[in-house]
Amino acid sequence: MSTDRIVVAGSSGLIGTALVSSLRADGIDVTTLVRRAPRDENEIEWQPDRLQLDPAALAGARAVVNLCGASIGKLPWTRGYRAQLASSRLRPTRTIAATLRSLGPDAPAFVSASAVGFYGDRPGERLTETSEAGDTFLATLSADWEHEALQAGPAARVALLRTAPLLHPRGVLKPLMLLTKLGVSGPLGRGDQVWPWITLEDEVRAIRHIINEGITGPVNLSGPEHAMANDIGRGLARRLRRPFFLPAPAWALRLGLGADAADSLLLSDAIVAPDVLLTTGFRFMHGTLDEALDAATP
Repeated sequence: MSTDRIVVAGSSGLIGTALVSSLRADGIDVTTLVRRAPRDENEIEWQPDRLQLDPAALAGARAVVNLCGASIGKLPWTRGYRAQLASSRLRPTRTIAATLRSLGPDAPAFVSASAVGFYGDRPGERLTETSEAGDTFLATLSADWEHEALQAGPAARVALLRTAPLLHPRGVLKPLMLLTKLGVSGPLGRGDQVWPWITLEDEVRAIRHIINEGITGPVNLSGPEHAMANDIGRGLARRLRRPFFLPAPAWALRLGLGADAADSLLLSDAIVAPDVLLTTGFRFMHGTLDEALDAATP
């Protein structure tokens, strides 16, 4: 098999689809792991719920990228859905890690998804890749997720993608755009909480940078400019020519969405710095909030 082959799990999601398209556009051989019968030679079936993956699917690849996980944007987070959020991340990651471990020293690099939710709610604290995990539901889940990925070592080099919410019409902007178009957007909670963010284009470019540079350990995939929730909301409203005035108090968000989801997704405050990306030579295509919102709302 090609030594320039990349294996992608979770290729049907927003990031996975864009990553596969980007790699193939540059002539890179991509194998996708699917949970159904393969439709062509570029697909290989696996059953992560049963912890089943043929080692031959990964052997000889340059890297395995794991993007599996049920959407955190699906609300509310009922007890059953919280269990699904966990199992849809931990089981696939555990399956890939065990398979890579079985390949020994010839195992490909493992680039595994995580989230900036790892840090939890940390107002005023500059959070780098060396910062410890927070104590929210999403922080605990992200720490467990990373623990599973690290089990691929020492056979495989492991990189952990602590990804920020995507400023994209199908990412974090989807519900915000709907509310804004309806004319009912405004401050969420205090509104001054810092929201990490990244564009889809820079997310894909950063993943490829991590693979190409052989980076290991946690990597913050977050834009270099800090932005408050109100900055993002007002910027979006301005581009859509709609008002931004109707506040949603924190108590109402917790009541409507559930405390775990509201605190993890909308009310948490985290200044996440992309130190590893910047010190390894990565340059953002969209380095400011204005550039990111312009790209997301053409």
